[in-house]
Amino acid sequence: MDPVIVVGAGPVGLALALGLARHEVPVVVLDEGTGAEERRAARTVLLRPDTVALLARLGCPLEGGARWSGWRTLRRRGVVYQLSFGEEGGGPDTDEASKTDRADKAGDPVGAPVADDGEAGTEAAGPSPLHLPQHVLTRSLRVALAGQPMVQLVQGSRVDSLEQDADGVTVRTRGDNGTWWRGSYLVGCDGARSNVRKLLGVRFPGRTAVERHAVAALRCELPWPGEGVLHRSPPHGGEVTARPLPDGVWRLDWLLPPGRDLVTPDALIARVRDSLEGWCGDVPPYELLDTGVHAVHHRLARRWRTGRAFLAGDAAHLLGALGTQGVEEGLRDVDNLSWKLGVAQHHGASEVLLDSYQAERRTAVGRRLRAADQALPGLRGSGGWRVVRRAVVPGSGRGRDALLTDGHLGRGPLGAPPVHARTPLAPSTAPEGSVTVGTALGATAADVPVTAPDGSPAWLMDRLGRDLLIVLVAPGTGVWERRHWLGAGLMPRLAAAVAALPVRAELLVAEGYPGAAAHTVLVVRPDGHLVAALSGVRPSELYACADAVRGGAVTVPMAEPASEATANR
Repeated sequence: MDPVIVVGAGPVGLALALGLARHEVPVVVLDEGTGAEERRAARTVLLRPDTVALLARLGCPLEGGARWSGWRTLRRRGVVYQLSFGEEGGGPDTDEASKTDRADKAGDPVGAPVADDGEAGTEAAGPSPLHLPQHVLTRSLRVALAGQPMVQLVQGSRVDSLEQDADGVTVRTRGDNGTWWRGSYLVGCDGARSNVRKLLGVRFPGRTAVERHAVAALRCELPWPGEGVLHRSPPHGGEVTARPLPDGVWRLDWLLPPGRDLVTPDALIARVRDSLEGWCGDVPPYELLDTGVHAVHHRLARRWRTGRAFLAGDAAHLLGALGTQGVEEGLRDVDNLSWKLGVAQHHGASEVLLDSYQAERRTAVGRRLRAADQALPGLRGSGGWRVVRRAVVPGSGRGRDALLTDGHLGRGPLGAPPVHARTPLAPSTAPEGSVTVGTALGATAADVPVTAPDGSPAWLMDRLGRDLLIVLVAPGTGVWERRHWLGAGLMPRLAAAVAALPVRAELLVAEGYPGAAAHTVLVVRPDGHLVAALSGVRPSELYACADAVRGGAVTVPMAEPASEATANR
């Protein structure tokens, strides 16, 4: 079969190549650069539990990152908001740490009520985000790709021509490896200045420089080891965040006033010293590792799919104000698109399935951008907070500090994992026998222990990424021998119903699931979103759910392989 062509070898392009290879789809990654590593300690990414779990499934070892023990928000000289993370927080990331506290990954952190403005509040939270330099993430993805025979990485290749027909995509590249390439589909992951987006004629409207930050990475000792800090209205300067990295390194971000005023090296050093003195009482010894100025833009591509070509990552969207994370949203693009292209490559696809990528991901990112744009006037301006509260968090008593913390920690409207409540990949009406569980339809399923029919134990999140999952909630099966429960109760009928589905599916058994009664059957997409919860075994309803997940009957057939080689046409 012709490969999928991925343009761009940043974190999103490399992760997409890994995701497609996991579906046994051949991939060609065209990279305009040379592959040389650019080490920038001040250029970091913050990954929440759902994207950390995605990278783990892709076989990407995440070393060189830090998990935090807590977070505190300061105003002037006082603590107004504070939380502590669960067992995963408090230091460098390790494989053992990533295996603990798994049940907390699925839901928002819970704890004591959050204080409103002006009053200190504390909260017990779930797992910490993972904070690491972006070059470490990129290196880890390249290491994982090195063992993938399905992926060909081609450096020094700039796409300058793109043509489509009914069976595939043809591109021409310039550079040291300039040639023609033929693929079944193409995904542009080539960044904010995407050449693929320009060749497709897709508009990229939005706002420029909605926020500007001066950034520094430095090694020093601060009063809150292992904790992230948001300091609003400090004694000197404007808002500043301090986020720990491994080896005693911190990333500091200062919010700059609107405008294009240059930040001189002396001015940045003055900010460093003012912040350290304000926190420590005196300027402690420190080692300055990296500096920069970062402008945040908010943009959203009009179309994310044009025929057999797609956009992902910064080529499709730009965001970053109020702590939102662009790289993480790009990884969520990967999670959504990779399994759909896997279905299309091996079984053909419907237009509904291919269009659902834009319908789901563009809607989710657009909602995030709207929440940030609505919150900015009240959070950054001198007034308007009541309007912001009604628009962004209606019916909530959460204050400015809590909302800003949500953005930095990936919670609430500014950062929580998306819920596809109106996805086209679900039955148009609730199937007969539908029941309510602790996860909303379209949200990410809770991570619970499961058992496969062969008796092997696992966690639900570890089974994602390949097939549709059918999960039977059956209390007590954990203490039975496999030979007893496989042929008892609902299992024979359910196994037969799963075997008759129009897509590949894996049958799993769980001792329990939040809010689910015994004999509840859950339908979970390959990217972890809950499609349905049914009471008992209902073969026709299960079939309807599986058919909806694939988008109905195939209308875009599998591409016939080219008669010539995929390259050097």
